[in-house]
Amino acid sequence: MDESSTANNVARAIVAALDWSSSSEARKEAVSYLEYIKAGDIRVLASTSFLLVRKNWSSEIRLHAFKMLQVHTHIPVLVFEGDLNHLVRLRWEELSSTERRNFANVAIDLITEIADPCEEWALKSQAAALVAEIVRREGLNLWQELFPSLVSLSNNGPIQAELVSMMLRWLPEDITVHNEDLEGDRRRLLLRGLTQSLPEIFPLLYNLLERHFGAALSEVGRQQLDIAKQHAGTVTATLNAVNAYAEWAPLPDLAKYGLIHGCGFLLSSPDFRLHACEFFKLVSPRRRPVDASASEFDSAMSNIFQILMNISGDFLFRFSSSSDGIDESEFEFTEYICESMVSLGSSNLQCVAGDSTILPLYLQQMLGYFQHFKLALHFQSLLFWLALMRDLVSKPKVVAQSTGDSSAVNNLCSGFGQADKEKKGILIFINDDVCGAILDVSFQRMLKKEKVPPGTALSLGALELWSDEFDGKGDFSQYRSRLLELIRFVASYKPLIAATRISGRIDTIIKSLQHAPLPSQDTAVMESMQLAFETVVSVVFDGSIEFVGGSSEIQLTLCRTFEGLLQQLLSLKWIEPALVEVLGHYLDAMGPFLKYFPDAVGSVINKLFELLTSLPFVLKDPSANRARHARLQICSSFIRIAKAADKSLLPHMKTNQKFLWQDSLRGLHNLVVCEQCRGLQPISLVFLLRAVKYMAYNPVQQLPLGIADTMAYLQSEGRLLRAEHNLLGEAFLVMASAAGIQQQQEVLVWLLEPLSKQWMQVEWQNAYLSDPTGLVRLCSDTPFMWSLFHTVTFFEKALKRSGIRKSNLNVQNDSLASSIPFHVMASHLSWMLPPLLRLLRAIHSLWSTPVTQALPGEIKAAMSMSGVEQASLLGEGNPKLPKSSLTFTDGSQIDMNKEGHAEPNENDIRNWLRGIRDSGYNVLGLSTTIGDSFFKCLESHSVSLALMENVQSMEFRHLRQLVHSVLIPLVKFCPSDLWEEWLEKLLHPLFLHCQQALSCSWSSLLHEGRAKVPDIHGILAGSDLKVEVMEEKLLRDLTREICSLFSVLASPGLNTGLPSLEQSGHISRVEMSSLKDLDASASNSLIGFLVKHKSLALPAQRISTEAFTWTDGEAVTKVSSFCGAVVLLAVSTNNVELQEFVAKDLFFAIIQGLALESNAIISADLVGLCREIFMYLSDRDPYPRQVLLSLPCITNHDLLAFEEALAKTSSPKEQKQHMRSLLLLASGNKLKALAAQKSTSLITNVSSMLYDNFILFILPLDFKKYFNFLPP
Repeated sequence: MDESSTANNVARAIVAALDWSSSSEARKEAVSYLEYIKAGDIRVLASTSFLLVRKNWSSEIRLHAFKMLQVHTHIPVLVFEGDLNHLVRLRWEELSSTERRNFANVAIDLITEIADPCEEWALKSQAAALVAEIVRREGLNLWQELFPSLVSLSNNGPIQAELVSMMLRWLPEDITVHNEDLEGDRRRLLLRGLTQSLPEIFPLLYNLLERHFGAALSEVGRQQLDIAKQHAGTVTATLNAVNAYAEWAPLPDLAKYGLIHGCGFLLSSPDFRLHACEFFKLVSPRRRPVDASASEFDSAMSNIFQILMNISGDFLFRFSSSSDGIDESEFEFTEYICESMVSLGSSNLQCVAGDSTILPLYLQQMLGYFQHFKLALHFQSLLFWLALMRDLVSKPKVVAQSTGDSSAVNNLCSGFGQADKEKKGILIFINDDVCGAILDVSFQRMLKKEKVPPGTALSLGALELWSDEFDGKGDFSQYRSRLLELIRFVASYKPLIAATRISGRIDTIIKSLQHAPLPSQDTAVMESMQLAFETVVSVVFDGSIEFVGGSSEIQLTLCRTFEGLLQQLLSLKWIEPALVEVLGHYLDAMGPFLKYFPDAVGSVINKLFELLTSLPFVLKDPSANRARHARLQICSSFIRIAKAADKSLLPHMKTNQKFLWQDSLRGLHNLVVCEQCRGLQPISLVFLLRAVKYMAYNPVQQLPLGIADTMAYLQSEGRLLRAEHNLLGEAFLVMASAAGIQQQQEVLVWLLEPLSKQWMQVEWQNAYLSDPTGLVRLCSDTPFMWSLFHTVTFFEKALKRSGIRKSNLNVQNDSLASSIPFHVMASHLSWMLPPLLRLLRAIHSLWSTPVTQALPGEIKAAMSMSGVEQASLLGEGNPKLPKSSLTFTDGSQIDMNKEGHAEPNENDIRNWLRGIRDSGYNVLGLSTTIGDSFFKCLESHSVSLALMENVQSMEFRHLRQLVHSVLIPLVKFCPSDLWEEWLEKLLHPLFLHCQQALSCSWSSLLHEGRAKVPDIHGILAGSDLKVEVMEEKLLRDLTREICSLFSVLASPGLNTGLPSLEQSGHISRVEMSSLKDLDASASNSLIGFLVKHKSLALPAQRISTEAFTWTDGEAVTKVSSFCGAVVLLAVSTNNVELQEFVAKDLFFAIIQGLALESNAIISADLVGLCREIFMYLSDRDPYPRQVLLSLPCITNHDLLAFEEALAKTSSPKEQKQHMRSLLLLASGNKLKALAAQKSTSLITNVSSMLYDNFILFILPLDFKKYFNFLPP
């Protein structure tokens, strides 16, 4: 067949392969033919390709003959790879030297032929790329020969010059873009050769820029627009070429040959400035060298500073506060300039740190960008100021100054120890005015556009606030976090400035609210400032600021500033829920201040109770939802203040002793008129009167007046919801934790004793928990249902908040510490947990098939997943959730205001079930951490019955939660002498069910493309794809949690009886006399205990081996530590069954795992396990050698050579490398985890992953079933 005929056939094949109107068979045949040509005779391929790039063919055919397209084996229709680039890049060495030179000459001729104004840009680019690829392959000698002809060609006209620039642009491609086909040595040679050629290339590029830019202007002046466009195309191509060198070429060379100047000049040209901006974007972050060229680098970089600052200064002068007379293209250009300025300052500010002219001007311009009304410019400069202040200020100890003069900065830098000279020079210019401006802008921009009320928008002027409409800048929370971090750094450097600015800002906002007609609707600005206020207070009073030189005056000024602001907040008479909520947040933000100034604590507590009681207490009125939420937030403020103020709140848990135990109203009268009480606010006196009256009728309580008595009074009056009482009780626990063990015990008794009276009653348990119908009745008894919910949630809070603070461990009396229980909650577990177990058992029973079928429709519906849960599984984010809600572990929430005065609906029942399960599991899990109290106060049978009786009916999400919250901590903290009694009863039904359920679901996913999980039942069919994603997510979550449990089983702390491999034998042989009996390890090794009990060992072994084939790298990562412990146990004991499992089944499974690309992330550990199995067991068991010999591409000689290599080294690292090489050889390079070395996405349909691209393996019959991951 002649060349013309072949070219015609290839052309038709390209058209057919790209024509989607053709039949599938026709496209496949076309692709097959193209692959045949591409893999055939290289000379036919070359001649055919050169024919196809001629002008007589369509652009489509010519383009595909030029460029190489990526080929993906999973795409059913493949396009023809570009012949020429394919040939040069992959088959160049097959040509002789003469043929390669002829090929290069023809390629150069193509450049001349394609220099036509009518040619498409893509074809010209590919022709240039072809020549560049040839030069890269042939090396510097060919380049030196070609360069003169390229210079000559560039002089022939703008189109020829454009092609030469394109070629120069493609030439360094392999330096800046990683190319797997170009190994390290060749890349270094290319870099060296191009670096040596820069003195030739750079002058040519500068001349092309200068000549054709001038020619374009000249032709425009002559109205020769077509010719002007050709020259403009050359300028653009040349700028692209310059940019290809800007990222790596020595900066002094770029300056020496005028390219920095040339690109700077083109910044003033609207047609070319964006391409010129790209140059400065690339050179700005270049790192300063440490050799002799550093001074030349600094000089070039200083020049770049001046160029960009000239452009910035002009823009900021004209358009700093208004957009009048400016279009979007101008803003786009300035945004690029600002981005380069940020890179410049973040990476190379030291280059101008000693220049007292450039540095302050640069900082002033960056401040101008930060203050700019355009969000994009402000956002870019925020990154600079954040990086700069982090570098200058974030030190272990920050020395604070009140002024920004030179002496202050000297003190600051001396406080750092050996402060860097450049930083000292920079700090001189970051004075009070700069810091104040940064803070003012940051405060103003804490507000989101969507939160601004319509009437407020006018007062903002042209300021562009953050909006959800802005793309590519993350979300608002990330942006706000950056602002807060910047505020923190500035406040730590200039605390007085920060205190003054934040106080002034809040004062202005409060005054505007006081004059607003509807202040409750105009709280957005006040709300936005709360986090900034909290940040400033926490920085100033966090103890990390060290004041020097007049520090007492600074502290006094700071104290007066915040004290005055606190008094202003306390004087506010806000009663609207929105305003009350905001005020509560501001008061709890003062917590760090209260820690150092405890005299103000009493006023804050009184104000919080005043705010709480000012809000309406109405349960049935839906319009009171905002008020109820505000009440909850006020109660939460007590917790936040208790955390921040530490011991400052302790005196206010109880009133001063002289107020105690007055036994008559006359005594109370004396209290009211005494001098101390005159200072109290009226609301406090009312509480005092009512509280003493309450105590007169409740003499048994004997509680002192204070926060506790206010709580008691409000509760006795029915004015404190259970959720609110729980929050205040939690605050009490936080306060008590700062006081010590005895105070904690007293508080717990006070808080838990009333709950225990109801909780321990047998009547409600028998009425509601004896059978499933009782639980149905409980869901109808709304007040009692929610009462139980709040009781369980408070148990959880009590367990989390109780204990000894680390800061108090050293101050506890040793004799007291030795006489108290290990945990203050230990004595309460015996009455808390039994009813909880009964309640959980009843809830679990609802999902058993016989019970479910008999349930009312409303409860059945409540048992299915909510929309919020489904959105969480799909990764769509939670929809807008109601306020006053409690967040569950999966991100969904429940209304905390539920007190049971309305009939429960489906959603209420669902939230109640989930709330009891979530908090109940946490209570059990936390209880296991309290020494051995949990295990001694309960019978293992009752726990097993409650948790495992209906485990086979559990949905995957519930089972995962049970394992995570209860079983993992139970296994961690179970005493070893109780393993026999507890673990087998709990783990056997779990392992048995999970092995069956996971195996079935994974088999369905891998072979049918869809997991089968019980959670999806009852969900109305929506998008099939969404259901598939939810199913797979549920399956993977449970798989990973079970593997996490296996990892805990193998943790070193639970396996102290396992020796290290070094103790077992260094190289490979272990003395048989040193092997232990398995029973000897069962008492001090949880893995030994598990293996000893067959009912646990068998399902655990199945799960651990099957996990390697489940295409979940995260699960394999977790289970691999378990397998490592099992290998270690097999090596150190004489148990034959365990030895055979490890040497045969586990070894097979690990190699199966290495066949999956998803396990690439853990491949090194898996190879290590293979090494350990072979090294330590091959002399005791024949299976390791048989497993390796069963692989398709291994010979006995290969195995013998492998063993000899192992014997020559004692390095585990080298032995692992030998094992890796052998496995790749033995599998024919088909172990994807070893070849890929990259992770896959978390959620992906992998039904065909096991069978892609494997060759036919012929295995011994005995092993074939173990390698079912290979095609039969």
